[in-house]
Amino acid sequence: MAETFRDVFEQVISVLLTLRQTIRIWDVIDILIIAFLIYRILSIMQKTSASSVIKGLVLILGVAWVANLLNMNILTYLLRQVLQLGTLVIIVLFQPEIRKLFERMGTTRLDSIFRKRRRYERIEITIQNVIDSCNAIKKAKTGAIMVFERKVGLNDYAVTGVNIDAEASPELIQSIFYSNSPMHDGALIIREDRILAAACMLPLSTNYGLSKDLGMRHRAGVGLSERSDAVIVLVSEETGEVSVAIDGMLKRALDDETLKKLLINEVLIHDDAKKIKKR
Repeated sequence: MAETFRDVFEQVISVLLTLRQTIRIWDVIDILIIAFLIYRILSIMQKTSASSVIKGLVLILGVAWVANLLNMNILTYLLRQVLQLGTLVIIVLFQPEIRKLFERMGTTRLDSIFRKRRRYERIEITIQNVIDSCNAIKKAKTGAIMVFERKVGLNDYAVTGVNIDAEASPELIQSIFYSNSPMHDGALIIREDRILAAACMLPLSTNYGLSKDLGMRHRAGVGLSERSDAVIVLVSEETGEVSVAIDGMLKRALDDETLKKLLINEVLIHDDAKKIKKR
């Protein structure tokens, strides 16, 4: 047994020494650059609907690899044809996204690449600002729909509204949902601790089991929660009731304490926030 372990250990050392002699420092740099580029591409594409297509393409590649490994000739042939045609279809359908991808890669500043984007304290302040705004909107009975973006990007919905890119202060939120504001009827999308866009159009829910007393605002909030992992805060214009839509479910009549606990648990679910909370 000891001799066997010694032989394995010697073989591992031999392989490592061989790799050390054959792999140059430029090979390591080459691998790191490719890995970084792939990471940047995936992180940018995640903010668009193209991410779903990429996931499907990766799945097809995985199935094709398994089929080839098991000598499933017919399935392998069909999947190869799909991949060849699919590449052309992706280039045609996602030409705008591809163009934006290269634009963003060319204009991204190096300091923003390595900067920590999510800070627990700022997001927590944003949550409190939203709660304070809900109270003001309840009294005014103007209604509101505020969306917290999480891992699934919401750029496809943000482009339907007005670009804001500003701090999510209570004053700005309340002014957006003021009764005479032109952006009153749309949704407000929050990314991290900033308002991404306002007056955004959201998809309506297809759930026929929703309560009949729910209006279009609530059905739009539930509809977005069915299509993404976003957390949507809703204020009823008629009753002033505050609700939250998550994963296709609507939690209604929330008080301030319950709302804050729910938003902290759901919005701060990211790995960055967990690391900060552990500190």
